[in-house]
Amino acid sequence: MSAPAMTPEGQLTDRRLTENQTSPLGRATIGDQLRRLSRSQGNKPAIIAYDAAGGRTSTSYGDLNRMANRVAHVLVDLGVRRGDRVAVMSRNRVETVASYYGALKVGAAYSGVSPLFREKEIAQQLGHLEPAVLVVERDLAPVAGPIADSLGISVLVVGEPASDSWNSFDELVGRADDAEPDCDVDEHDLAMIVYTSGTESTPKGVEIAHRNYLISTAPAYTWGLRCLNDDVWLYVMPFHTIAGIGSLTSLTLLGATLVLPAAVDPATSLRMIRDEKISVLAQTPTFFIALANHPNFGPDTVGTVRRCLTYGGQVSPHAVDAWATATPESVWGTYWGQSELTQLGSVGWFKRLEDVPNQDPTWIGKPVGHLEVRVVDADGNEAEEGELLCRTPSVMLGYFKDPEKTAQVLEGGWVHTGDIVRIDDEGNMFFRDRRKDMIKTGGYNVASQEVERVLQAHPDVERAAVVGLPDPYWSEAVTGFVVLRAGSSVSAEDIREYCRADLASYKVPKSVHVVDELPTDAQGKLLKRELRRTYGTPQG
Repeated sequence: MSAPAMTPEGQLTDRRLTENQTSPLGRATIGDQLRRLSRSQGNKPAIIAYDAAGGRTSTSYGDLNRMANRVAHVLVDLGVRRGDRVAVMSRNRVETVASYYGALKVGAAYSGVSPLFREKEIAQQLGHLEPAVLVVERDLAPVAGPIADSLGISVLVVGEPASDSWNSFDELVGRADDAEPDCDVDEHDLAMIVYTSGTESTPKGVEIAHRNYLISTAPAYTWGLRCLNDDVWLYVMPFHTIAGIGSLTSLTLLGATLVLPAAVDPATSLRMIRDEKISVLAQTPTFFIALANHPNFGPDTVGTVRRCLTYGGQVSPHAVDAWATATPESVWGTYWGQSELTQLGSVGWFKRLEDVPNQDPTWIGKPVGHLEVRVVDADGNEAEEGELLCRTPSVMLGYFKDPEKTAQVLEGGWVHTGDIVRIDDEGNMFFRDRRKDMIKTGGYNVASQEVERVLQAHPDVERAAVVGLPDPYWSEAVTGFVVLRAGSSVSAEDIREYCRADLASYKVPKSVHVVDELPTDAQGKLLKRELRRTYGTPQG
């Protein structure tokens, strides 16, 4: 058999290359991997889901693939074609997973809509996304359905529809064919459009292709996050975020088992960890703190956990100590990433904070194998501390409908992350701050993360946030917000005094506010913009 013809530039011209890439014979798409797993481990649980009443259902990889196929046929019947978008507004449930895979199997891109959104936010995302279909939970449909109707979007309701103009997911999917859909899909097609959290500005739609997961992100989960086929995850990351839909993708590509709770309160989570023998947890620091503070927390409930993965903030020393006592064999993984990089960028492992390089809790590990990094100063010169720039096979295709912002972020062939980091000679990276969160006070630059680290080291402080607020004298005043540990009565002035021992005078918060809680998004990430909005009136 002769080799395919080559052009003078060395490019393949044989049509078989294109045909193989778009047919089940040799293409590399996310939906194809689900089909393959349904054959090799069809009886293994893929999704274990709990409902609000405590009812438990288990969906195998074979069942999930057949359900996704039925969803795919329903979407085709509703007019969805390759290149379209399918929006899903739902909590974490098996129908959401099947809708995601069903959309991908027909060549459409999935986009999650937060179930916490109100009318304005829903209208903004759906109007920008222009999906062909909205899949929505029954109790969310009265708000989202009319908005979709006004935009000409077909509505598919999980449960009984309240309007004759809407279709029933249960009815249509229940009677659809479960054979593999015959659709052309390519690894370069969009798999998802993930809207950023908007913690800084208006959310942007990040375009991510199938190939990003197959070529680097999912493999990095094995040798970076140490994920295995026999992992059992308590899965509390919402599917409308990159952490949620991204980790779901990588873990189901690897054949792991995901346990989806109907509620994520500490008592329910601890019970499920015990009953399902959960081996991996992944969430923001607030989640681990909440579990550690619950009276049922201990070896009997969390003893099977072997990896605690956290992102989006610093882990409280109190939480690390509590988990080490309850499950001594577990290790912590701190990781950093961005939607623009298809989630995963760096990983670091430790058991105690003493294991962290320089005992610095801002450590975010080292870059995963597929990531190239540079750290540059304000003039673009290589530096030990500065903005982190990245290159990776997992880089986004761009921002949906926003070529100008795409060009800005991808300037010079590198992703400009907007994150300020320090990097040492061994490649360890330490997160200093978001570029927009650096505080300029009295002519000095102050990293809010550095001040937060000191505040959180106070024995009476459970969680802390620091922002710069407008000030007529300082330009920006370093301002702290703290949530105290239960039973504490320490004063704000005592906390300020505590900071003086470890911080230069210009870094010490000019004021500290003791609050009941800090504003967060659905993942538990701090919303510093809300603090600025609430407390940002200039003083003086």
